[in-house]
Amino acid sequence: MAGNRETQLIGSGAPSRGAGPDFAVPRVRVQDLIDAVNSLRPGTVGTELAVGTELADLINQLRGLENLKSAIACAQARIAVAFDAAQRSAEKDMGVPADGQGRGVGAQIALARRESPARGSRLLGLAKALVTEMPHTLAALNTGQLNEWRATLLVKETACLTAEDRCAVDEELAADTGIFDGAGDKAITAAAYRRDPRSVTQRASQAATERHVSLRPAPDTMTYLTALLPVAQGVAVHATLSRHADTLRSAGETRSRGQIMADALVERATGTPGGICGVEVQLVMTDRTLFQGDSEPARLPGYGIVPAAWARTMLAGNEHAEPDQPAVSEPGQLAQAQDLKVWVRRLFTAPRSGELLAVDSRARLFPLGMRRFIQARDDTCRTPYCDAPIRHFDHVVPWHGGGPTSLSNGAGLCEACNHTKELPGWTAQTGTAKIRSGTRHVIEIRTPTGHHYESTAPPLPGTEPPRTGPPGTDPPVTAAPHSRRNRRKLRHHVKALKFACVAELQAA
Repeated sequence: MAGNRETQLIGSGAPSRGAGPDFAVPRVRVQDLIDAVNSLRPGTVGTELAVGTELADLINQLRGLENLKSAIACAQARIAVAFDAAQRSAEKDMGVPADGQGRGVGAQIALARRESPARGSRLLGLAKALVTEMPHTLAALNTGQLNEWRATLLVKETACLTAEDRCAVDEELAADTGIFDGAGDKAITAAAYRRDPRSVTQRASQAATERHVSLRPAPDTMTYLTALLPVAQGVAVHATLSRHADTLRSAGETRSRGQIMADALVERATGTPGGICGVEVQLVMTDRTLFQGDSEPARLPGYGIVPAAWARTMLAGNEHAEPDQPAVSEPGQLAQAQDLKVWVRRLFTAPRSGELLAVDSRARLFPLGMRRFIQARDDTCRTPYCDAPIRHFDHVVPWHGGGPTSLSNGAGLCEACNHTKELPGWTAQTGTAKIRSGTRHVIEIRTPTGHHYESTAPPLPGTEPPRTGPPGTDPPVTAAPHSRRNRRKLRHHVKALKFACVAELQAA
């Protein structure tokens, strides 16, 4: 990001066309805010807690910081709406049609707040609702009586109401009514239900169209498989799995009730006992991890980093085996337990930087090989702060702009980020980042406001960690962590330290 823009004045200059009093933002210098935040960091002069600080003072500090967070969220909402109005006004002067104005504003807000583009659109919608339709809720947020999460709940629960009913609910939630004192999330959102129960009921009847299934990572190589279903279907699925688990438990099954329900869900959805059907699972690991028992973690696209032992066990066809047991001893023994087809595709990387240079491919069509290469290199969407799965394989420099169809000019993006990149004022170009003695693929993104963001390809398994020594020095090449030679060197090092300590004590 451009450093000279960190000290620009927010809210300065002439007001935007169409921006009324509700869009006014405080005239605050960003550098002043940065200095204020830095003064609160541990280790700064004046921030250390004095010995014997009263307990009440500590609680007062927590409450004061919480109020400050709410006030900052209020200021961010006003600034986001002001930026949206200014962007639309500028695009209107440029002759952009009304239905095309404001596109990409959410993505710019997301980058500035270090959030994903999807999250940025939701934050902009929240800001517009608070500033233009719910001034009392915004005031409660500004005074600290409401935090950003509860303000989001109020906006979400009143989205189905008319403008008049929404304003009426907002008036009921005025800060001076005391409704926020000691109220929880459900008590606050109940005001929307009381105001117009018919609209809430209609929204519930339309919610069935939003049913879906989602997957997100969980710790320890687990995932959350979530299904949003109508209440009747959800209860029926859960009751069926519960009866199945109770039947097996009464017959002497040793698995827990939850394990039986989870296994039954997987088996009935995939049609196979182990849950793995004819789906390609691209497990990226080093040859040392696969064949030599090395501890270098692997990477599972769509999930993230997984332990080496788990990856070997997965290829052996028994993901429930003990991690300490050797899962693979010979390449021909891969996945014999379930008779799965395992194809080993070699990825060629630079020795130290970990940059992906080439990849094996059985296909003769170049686009397919290129897509496999980009998928393995980028893993997820390359837009900063976006972890969405790759849906589009995009030209960084567009084809119509002379960009070649090459690996260096290719990038994996989600659908939303690819569409945002094509908006007026957005540009991107490729570059390389110095990683030790090598390089890694970099995409440089420039937004319509002139801000710069960089996206560096994630390191592949086997990449050396960042250097911690002085600049210009390469770390010494060491043996594998579990090799006999490395253990012998460690023993000699320990003995040398021991004798040095004894000599120092004798000299003293």
